[in-house]
Amino acid sequence: MSDTPISVSSSGKFKLAGEVDITRLGYGAMRITGPGIWGPPENPGEARRVLQTLPELGIDFIDTADSYGPDVSEQLIREALHPYKDVFVATKAGLRRAGPDQWQPDGRPEYLRERAQRSLKNLGVEQIFLWQLHRIDPNVPADEQFDAVRALQKEGIVRFVGLSEVSVEQIKDASKYFKVTTVQNRYNLLDRQSEAVLEHCEANGIGFIPWFPLAAGNIGESASILDKVARDHGVTPMQIAIAWLLHKSPVMLPIPGTSNRTHLLANASAADISLSSEEMSALNALAR
Repeated sequence: MSDTPISVSSSGKFKLAGEVDITRLGYGAMRITGPGIWGPPENPGEARRVLQTLPELGIDFIDTADSYGPDVSEQLIREALHPYKDVFVATKAGLRRAGPDQWQPDGRPEYLRERAQRSLKNLGVEQIFLWQLHRIDPNVPADEQFDAVRALQKEGIVRFVGLSEVSVEQIKDASKYFKVTTVQNRYNLLDRQSEAVLEHCEANGIGFIPWFPLAAGNIGESASILDKVARDHGVTPMQIAIAWLLHKSPVMLPIPGTSNRTHLLANASAADISLSSEEMSALNALAR
């Protein structure tokens, strides 16, 4: 067991697709790769320790993608946690990698199928718990991409499906083909461009997974009010930013990521931070 009593249980539960309870404060596994999200991490041992600590903290939802590495993140998750006892792993496909920091949408149905099957092997599972279309490729008809996702679900390759970086209209279009279980859009304390999408998700019971939840660690450089709230609670601005996400909406599923166990414990402890309505109002006013 962990040498710390930290637990994310205070973050509460979300019933994914109305069927499976997951703990709201999860973990994003993008950072357990090399620079530029390319190749293996500089310290594979520490990355595995971070992953192995997740169940001890009560974190049961892990978000990754075939393109993180590529394949590296999924494979490390399998090495550290397989067989997955009380841990749900979500992955994504639809971005092709040519090198560090290079991302190219590829929504061809045959490519999506190929990558979903590769993720099955990487993760060591017979069915992917949650599979998300990483991007809607503008060069491929959207209905072809949605039909491919529907086929993966119908064949049992994936259980639940979601979308990433989409508009409300695109969610509605995709919903004609399959039940959209989650939406993963860029969102954090300072960047609320997806507010309408969040509201749509909340109204329809769709889990909202904010990526870039801490702006890669730059949230703390943002505003004096954030510093003040952090000081008042005796925590860091990063922890307040996570707590704010949890308070913002009951469908919010934050997935702060790190390859460092100390940072992981700090992120997890944010689940216990209670923000007043006055503090929430002040923090809400920070949005660009």
